[in-house]
Parts: sequence; C-alpha cells; structure tokens
Amino acid sequence: MAAIPTHGARFYRALFYSTFFISAVTVGGGYVIIPLLKMKYVDEYGWIDDKETLDLVAIAQSMPGIMAVNACVLMGYRIAGLPGALTALAATILPPLITLSLIAMAYDAFASNPYIAMILKGMQCGATALIVNVGIDMLKKQVQKKLLLPLAIIVATFVASFFFHVNIMLLILIDGLLGLALMRGREYD
Repeated sequence: MAAIPTHGARFYRALFYSTFFISAVTVGGGYVIIPLLKMKYVDEYGWIDDKETLDLVAIAQSMPGIMAVNACVLMGYRIAGLPGALTALAATILPPLITLSLIAMAYDAFASNPYIAMILKGMQCGATALIVNVGIDMLKKQVQKKLLLPLAIIVATFVASFFFHVNIMLLILIDGLLGLALMRGREYD
C-alpha cells in the first residue's frame, strides 16, 4: 500500500481507524501493541522508520501511565504533532473504554462464565507469544550489528530481573543511564 501523506483529512482518518482497530484487537498490555503499530505505521504506511519506533517505545516504557497509550500518543505526535497525538490518544482509549463499559454492565455473567475464562487463557498465550517474538527480534538485530555492549546490557538486565528479581523500573533507569554514558557519540544505526 502506498504511503499516506501525513496531513489532511485522509491522513487523520487513516491514523484514527488503524489505531482504533489495533487497540480494539490487542489484548495483553502495552508490549503486544508494539509489533502491530510497527506493521501499520512503519511497514504499511511508511510514516516513521524502525529506529524511530524503537526509540519511541523506549520513551513510552519510561513514562508513567499505560505503555500502549504512551506509545500511540508519542508516535502520533512524532508523525503529525499535537493533532496526531490527540487523534492517536482518542483512537487508543476508545476501544477499551467501550469494552469495559459493556463488561461492567454484564459483569456477573462474565465473571462466572467458564467459556469466557477459557477464551481469556487463550488470549494470554497469544499475548505471551507476541511479547517473546518482539524480544527475539530485538535481540537478533543487536546480534547482527555485532555490538557487544548492547548485548551485554540485554543479558545483564535479563539475569537481574529473572534470577535476582530486581525491580524492572530500576533496571530501565540503569539501562538508560548506561546507554547514555557508554554509547554517547557512537554510531549504532
């Protein structure tokens, strides 16, 4: 599909509908939405590139609030400024708001339904697979670049989190500071 220019009514409709649809069909938290945003914004529409997407996701992770909303708003802002951010924000929060409103009206039926419980377990498996896929893709890119420092940071962060149960927010802060201090001035594209 040809890239849609980042201005005009057609662009804002495309941004709203694509973000709304992605938000409506993703279950499992902020990390699950990232590959879908990349496929739509980077691969299909060409609005931003791979590196910008990873940078915006890193920023979204370090911000307070819901990571999926942060990522969509940052990408919308990067693509089209404040109107793009507001469009992406509305499109991202409307599907969960609608869904939660409907579920709240029929909570008792949902809470005790064994079929709903099975569906939710299946969705958890799918979300886990998507998150693992994103992690493997990021690791492969670092291996292909043959940069030892980012690989060492990835491994050390995994070990600290998985085996020593270090707080993930502390690890993100440490990784950011390490990246800033040790990678400054280096070419990493």
